[in-house]
Amino acid sequence: MKIIIGLGNPGKDYENTRHNAGFMVMDALAKKCNLEFNKEKFSAYFAKGKVKGEDVILLKPVTFMNNSGFSLRQCLDFYKETMENVLVIYDDKDLPVGKIRLRQQGSAGGHKGIKSIMECTFNQDFNRIRVGIGKDERIPIIQWVLSKFRQEEMDDLNQAIEQASMAAYNAIDHSFDWVMNRYNKK
Repeated sequence: MKIIIGLGNPGKDYENTRHNAGFMVMDALAKKCNLEFNKEKFSAYFAKGKVKGEDVILLKPVTFMNNSGFSLRQCLDFYKETMENVLVIYDDKDLPVGKIRLRQQGSAGGHKGIKSIMECTFNQDFNRIRVGIGKDERIPIIQWVLSKFRQEEMDDLNQAIEQASMAAYNAIDHSFDWVMNRYNKK
């Protein structure tokens, strides 16, 4: 079983904001997998199905970003799964818009959604796809991550969403090392 969780904030007020890059990737991934977020389960918008012969669960937590780990913990406990089968997709202000980066472990780097996942799973060794949202030093970080992407960033953003969703799709039936080698480009 593969559990893929994208981080963001629920509700119309947060649609298309930088902090919802994980949700944007999940929507693209759901289309690739022929799955729909048609119910709520584990404090998340939930989709489940067979993809490439694997059982796949897609989650978009409704707990708001800073409590994302609660949703993942509920899902792991219910299915008795481990973090080895989890992929987390989230925004990263330290990457420019249009760039993605894949890793297998690391710190939260100040990201409160990742911090919540680490606290709720007692683990920092999990596969992750970071989606660049850029930063503007003149704007406070909380205001920045809750702002919408600028029109001139949309082509780069859409390219990153496509790459990240394809990387996640390939992670369903390939090793994460293989996926990292393919998608971590300088």
